Amino acid sequence: MKIVHFWLYVVAIVASLGGLLSGYDTGVISGALLFINETWELNDYTQGFLVSSVLIGAVIGAAANGILADIFGRKKIIIATAIIFIAGSILSAISPNVQLLIVSRIMVGLAVGMVNFVVPLYLSEVSPKNIRGMLVSLYQWAITAGILFSYLINGAFAAAIYNWRWMLLAGVLPATILLIGMSFLGDTPRWLLSKNRDEEAKKVFKKIEPQTDPEEQIKQIKATLKDELNSKNKKFEFHTWMIMPLIVGIGIMFAQICTGINTIIYYAPTIFKIAGFDSNISAIYAAMGIGIINFLMTIVAIAFTDKLGRKPLLYFGLTGIMVSLICLGCAFQFSEILGAYLKWVAVGSLGLYIICFACSLGPIGWILVSEVFPLRIRGVAMSLCTVANFGFNFLVVFSFLPLINRIGEAYTFWMFAVVSLICIFFVYYFVPETKGISLETIEANWVNKIKPRDF
Repeated sequence: MKIVHFWLYVVAIVASLGGLLSGYDTGVISGALLFINETWELNDYTQGFLVSSVLIGAVIGAAANGILADIFGRKKIIIATAIIFIAGSILSAISPNVQLLIVSRIMVGLAVGMVNFVVPLYLSEVSPKNIRGMLVSLYQWAITAGILFSYLINGAFAAAIYNWRWMLLAGVLPATILLIGMSFLGDTPRWLLSKNRDEEAKKVFKKIEPQTDPEEQIKQIKATLKDELNSKNKKFEFHTWMIMPLIVGIGIMFAQICTGINTIIYYAPTIFKIAGFDSNISAIYAAMGIGIINFLMTIVAIAFTDKLGRKPLLYFGLTGIMVSLICLGCAFQFSEILGAYLKWVAVGSLGLYIICFACSLGPIGWILVSEVFPLRIRGVAMSLCTVANFGFNFLVVFSFLPLINRIGEAYTFWMFAVVSLICIFFVYYFVPETKGISLETIEANWVNKIKPRDF
């Protein structure tokens, strides 16, 4: 770590705690669901809605967040998400019935939707271009840390009285740390300049990148903001170049979710029980291994995304995801032949899946979404992509258990494998390589209608 970037890393680590919150909420329900079913007997659709209800709130939070982040700033929105998450976690833990639990999960989802939009935006706007990919990757790494933390909490409270209530309540801890940490940090220089707070922006630039000339950076951003102001003063005109960044943003969100990641994260213990693990606790312990792999392998993406580039890692990850899903489907298809070995084939296949996802789609999806949009519409466009992400997420998570019970485990996982193959072609033809390119240059390439493969 270079000393000149010390404050930048402090800012990135604190902001990335928002990702830990998102990851915790994603993972904790996987273990809690097993015990919630013992408190209230739930059918497949009710279980699916309970798990996916958080995504309803997430869609609302993401939809409103673009405008709110542009008005109030990135910092205040991150603080608001921490407060909402604290309240939602407490309400979840004390819910007397499944209806109130669903409502509280929607409330938590509101915070998740907000934080999944605003933290990558915050990180991309404070990061120098040469390490932007790595710092935005910290957000995904924090998500994996949150997932692992949730699995550990699930294991710790599995044998306790009121186990699932303690699991849901524990989310208060990281939310409180995020609330306190962000209270001591500033907003992004790009947002400050958009509000004519030039001196504050200059101070932020000197802290996060002291070896560069803040005046030159401010000049570049102000030129972009001037174009934005001129655009706002004119009647909106649709330009064909605006189509491609939206296709890339929404398309990469589709690839990230519809290749099945959250069926693994939300339902890992359930999948392991179907595969042959005897008890809730043993299934949760098996899921811990998935969480550890997810956490460790995301470090690989952080280390290499600015060295190898975005697209090579996407090719590797999507290919591995497809292979692992085919193997998992075959394992369930030939379960009678495998017998007791089925559960270990399932563990191996899911482990391979997580390795490949954590090295590619996990962090790089959010990196690309934070990079490909022009400044004038970045807030709103990222919000749209986050809404799409949670919309895809809701459909996949809600339909997973009904699909398994209707068409079987094998065909469900093979369906996700086909989606993975389609996404490989999408990346090849439509996704630009953004490694080492400034946000301003990326915008100029879209305006000049340069093909994504030629960036």
